[in-house]
Amino acid sequence: MSKISVLVCLFVTLYLSVPAFAQVSSEGNETLMTPELLWKLGRLGSAQYSEDGKLAAYTVRNYVLKENSGTSDLYVVDVATGQSRKLLSNWVSIADLQFGSSPFGERIFITGTEQKGKKFTSQAYAVNPQDGGLLRLTDIKDGIGNLKVSPKGTHIAFTQDIKLDKEVKEVYEDLPKANARIIDKLMYRHWNAWHDYKYSHLHVAKLGSDGKAQTAVDLMKDMKVDCPVPPFGGSEQFNWNPNGQQLAFTMKDVEKWAESTNSDVYLVNLSSPTTHINITASNKGYDNNPVYSHDGKYLAYASMERASFEADRNRIMVYDLSAKKAIDATAGLDQTTHGATWSPDDKRLYFVSEYRGTNQIFSVPSRGGDLKQHSQGRYNWGLDGIAPSGKQALVTFCDMNRPNELAVMNLADGQKRTLTHINDKIYARLQLPKIEERWIPSTDGKKIHNWVIYPPNFDSSKKYPLLTYCQGGPQGQIGQSFSYRWNFHLMAANGYVIVAPNRRGLPGFGRKWNDDISGDWGGQAMKDILSSTDAMLAESYIDKDRAAAIGASFGGYTVYWLMGHHADRFATMVAHCGVFNLDSMYGTTEELFFVNWEMGGPYWKDAATQALYDKFSPHKFVGQWNTPLLVIHGEKDFRVPVNQGMEAFTAAQVNDIPSRFLYFPTEGHWVLGPQNGIVWHRVFFEWLDQYCKDNKA
Repeated sequence: MSKISVLVCLFVTLYLSVPAFAQVSSEGNETLMTPELLWKLGRLGSAQYSEDGKLAAYTVRNYVLKENSGTSDLYVVDVATGQSRKLLSNWVSIADLQFGSSPFGERIFITGTEQKGKKFTSQAYAVNPQDGGLLRLTDIKDGIGNLKVSPKGTHIAFTQDIKLDKEVKEVYEDLPKANARIIDKLMYRHWNAWHDYKYSHLHVAKLGSDGKAQTAVDLMKDMKVDCPVPPFGGSEQFNWNPNGQQLAFTMKDVEKWAESTNSDVYLVNLSSPTTHINITASNKGYDNNPVYSHDGKYLAYASMERASFEADRNRIMVYDLSAKKAIDATAGLDQTTHGATWSPDDKRLYFVSEYRGTNQIFSVPSRGGDLKQHSQGRYNWGLDGIAPSGKQALVTFCDMNRPNELAVMNLADGQKRTLTHINDKIYARLQLPKIEERWIPSTDGKKIHNWVIYPPNFDSSKKYPLLTYCQGGPQGQIGQSFSYRWNFHLMAANGYVIVAPNRRGLPGFGRKWNDDISGDWGGQAMKDILSSTDAMLAESYIDKDRAAAIGASFGGYTVYWLMGHHADRFATMVAHCGVFNLDSMYGTTEELFFVNWEMGGPYWKDAATQALYDKFSPHKFVGQWNTPLLVIHGEKDFRVPVNQGMEAFTAAQVNDIPSRFLYFPTEGHWVLGPQNGIVWHRVFFEWLDQYCKDNKA
């Protein structure tokens, strides 16, 4: 349920009267966003500077709804002129972009899957940035991932899945058709996948004079441990030192994997590939994402201090490789950090952090000191690299109305120059919603930051239905992000006003505000949401009888909680992959460290802990339900297992409450399939319109 990104959207009654990709506005030739159009938007992927900073490489992914799949293209852009050239087209996947040296000059190194053959596997490639010439570096049967080329271009590091556990048919060789699992410990499934008897291992291979990889060395031989740490870790979890003779990498080598967040940063030398030096053993929280300074003297890495708290403040630690000591370069900072990028002279560390409903780019001196903010404006910024001059950065930016584009930013004044225009043609004819910030008083005298999104051509003399958006996480800021499911642009285009409260528990407003959700799920955070709702219901342009509460993950929990506590504020509610029964959630989820921290341990721990479960579990308040409910859940959601949605739907049905269950047998915590995404939006808006719009207009 944590780490969630969430989406929303669509007004269905106009579909059949207009082209499949757009709604024609009654105002004229402009269009409104629809779910189909949402899937036509090109999606910017990763980006990287060339070594001299004159070029940048980036990927764009496009989906074809009819084919229910997508492909990726690779581009280079001249940073000075903004002119882009396409190097690769229609690949199944392209990832891990990195400019680097090769025997043939500078190349763009990637992992990718070509659009060839019946069985796709991801391999390493070197791409000529001038003409797109392609050299395949690896030919490994089951494919590789997470590529990093060494600074001098002599070696590559990558990950490969290694099978170390036996399946039942291998244990009992006389039963080759047996379909069973023998499970001896947690964790046997994670987020959306069962353990596949394999472990992701970091490998190193020397590049020959022909540029191709020679026999790879497994740096984690026989270890039942993963690098990167699943399920969300990527190539950021390991890096080369400047001389190319050492790697720093991340592993989570603990006995009780499901109950611990204790990942560590290790060093390994190519001269001794089986000797691992743990430099973070004393810290029992997350340690990951190591990156060397340019002079090779220091190693920066992300670190959370509190064990088993996945939403703790993420510090940037700087480890002195000679003295073997670390300092917190972000000491005293009342906000969390994401990523760490060294300035070219190693004097500063740049990172992204949530700040008052946006993501901004900051830096601190590498040995600690005063914080400096570089970016400005109502955007979610991302950082992809610092130019060799140290004066510019390669960045991404987006807001609730429009997805990411690539730009260069002047680090002195925060001014940007956009390099890509991926979706300009579509947005040239779109009417855009209006987005406002609003601070609303809470019941304890604090101020709650809210985003309020208004329909295109909003008229305050008219009445509009209200959607109260409930965020997941529970610690995940409502920033200026562009979601492809809970899409505020799309909701507003369908005639809804949306209020999105950054309630208690969300980052960007100080650590206390972030931490106050733990152990108080049904407490002040719920009051914050209702305070924001009440403030909007008091507006003359809101139809007080046509409000709905919507959300996913912890937002889904919020919806189930409000079902028993909203005092008739809402006409209907929508819960996607929400927690309904805290007791059964504990017994079926996988990341137990999450529930242990948030609820103080398992429900049977003691009477006080059981009392907390009873106090905050939505299933205890079903007797107070009287509101129509749409439940959405995926079979492969192991974070918040599908029984939670089933239990909630059963409770509604038995109590004769109008309800519907949208079930996805192949989806997990998110809905990723293009056509499944369209179904999600259609059912979502059909349900909302039934209760929130007069005459189903």
